[in-house]
This record gives sequence, structure tokens and C-alpha cells, in this order.
Amino acid sequence: MNSEFVLTLAERGIYTILLVTGPLLILALAVGLFVSIFQATTQIQEQTLAFIPKIVAVLVGIVFFGPWMLTTMVEFTSDLFQNLNMFVG
Repeated sequence: MNSEFVLTLAERGIYTILLVTGPLLILALAVGLFVSIFQATTQIQEQTLAFIPKIVAVLVGIVFFGPWMLTTMVEFTSDLFQNLNMFVG
């Protein structure tokens, strides 16, 4: 196992993490931006107002994107386990 192999494995792991968490983070960002714009236009300065819509949006996102996220993580993990003999040497 050389350093190039380790770097490729780390790169694939980070790419998988970004791919799986990206939709939920973008969804939370969009809802937070919408709530911030709503707060600015109505001049409501309650800081806890943004938490509940974000939590609900992320939970809906998990329901919607959950099967795809699970499939992506299982494929990455099964690929790691199938190539386990390359890691040991």
C-alpha cells in the first residue's frame, strides 16, 4: 500500500462525504436564507426563529434524499470491504 493509494482512498472518502451531505447542507442554507430575508422584511429579530424551519427542512430532506444517501454510502463501504485485501498488503 503506497501513498498514492492512500491519497486516492482519502479523496474518494471526502468526495463521498461531500456528495452525501451536500443536498442537506444546501437545503438548510436555502431555508436559512429565506428565513433571514423574511426576518429582515418584517423586522422580527428573534434569533431562534430560524432553527425550527431548518430542522423541518432537513428532516424532509432526509426523507426525500435518504434512500439515495444510504445507497451511496453502502456502495462506498462495500467497495472498501471488497478491496480489503489491498489494504492489508
